Amino acid sequence: MTSLLGNSSTKRNTVVAIDLGQRTTKAVYLQRKGESLDLVQYALQDAPPADTVPSPELIGDHLKSLIEAIKYKGRKVTLVLGVGESLLRHAELPMVPVGDMRLMLKYNSKNYLQQDLPDYIFDCQTVAIAQNGAEGSARGNSKARVLVGGARRQTIEQFQQAAKHAGLIVDHIVPSLVGPANAFELTMPEVFANEVVALVDIGFKSSSISILANGELSLSRVVSFGSDKLTSGLAEAMGVSYAEAEGIKVGLPEEVQGAMQGLITPLGRELRASIDFFEHQQDKTVSQVFVSGGSARSPFIVESLQSELMVQTSSWNPISFMNMALPPEKLGEAEQVASQLAVAVGGAIAAF
Repeated sequence: MTSLLGNSSTKRNTVVAIDLGQRTTKAVYLQRKGESLDLVQYALQDAPPADTVPSPELIGDHLKSLIEAIKYKGRKVTLVLGVGESLLRHAELPMVPVGDMRLMLKYNSKNYLQQDLPDYIFDCQTVAIAQNGAEGSARGNSKARVLVGGARRQTIEQFQQAAKHAGLIVDHIVPSLVGPANAFELTMPEVFANEVVALVDIGFKSSSISILANGELSLSRVVSFGSDKLTSGLAEAMGVSYAEAEGIKVGLPEEVQGAMQGLITPLGRELRASIDFFEHQQDKTVSQVFVSGGSARSPFIVESLQSELMVQTSSWNPISFMNMALPPEKLGEAEQVASQLAVAVGGAIAAF
């Protein structure tokens, strides 16, 4: 899917993707072996503190630490930008080469994206020919439905400088919103191609919902509610520290489930509103919801979301389609952290 920087026509056998999360940075090291993919290494590290100025040097040192952790000897990396640093939109554009689409968005973003986005860099991927395509084609002005990724030029340049500081080259930049969909396509190809499903990725400060309709990413929304609110609310309700609440959240003893249920309800309502909007607009029904992110490790959180969404809801494993070529000490914990790797894995797939 859409990358903001990079040449997807170049065949790659090795990809390292780094998901720059707000609290935890995730890196995955993937290798193509024939028709299959190997997960060679992965790493999760605390992101630089939010109260520090994210200078290229600070980010560069952080990237270097991750590269050392996954024992990667190459220089090319794919960076996955979070929802605060990137955007993903659907648009209708004339059927012209991608380079021309980028120029049209650069000079007239308000017309196509309903928002002035000066000094943004865009990339596009054609999803389908718009319904008036046959008619329009006869008149020479057919339209395409396009997935548009974008980020501020300044943001992209800062990450390029950070990579240079770390001795790396940024090969691709990918919006995080495409990550879960890319990983899901390879994890559950039949469901991806034939059903209407929602993918919910619970991040630290915000969560995203992507609705896939028969193999097409039809809607992406960001909700300003993430695991931070769940942990903070639980800490307050129990009178414990944030760190203790973080540990309790996954296991959730019975006596705190009532408090957690109340905290999850607003997230469930926000997500349900996105599903209702899609179902009303498209006249299609979402049959299943799949949850990723650190909170997806808690069966109680997943079950509580199901109660709010009124749709079958489950967690999923975005690394299950790969061969585990991990060192022995990583094999045991891979399953536990898998739900946090959906965005990084999907970003890596965009770069292959």
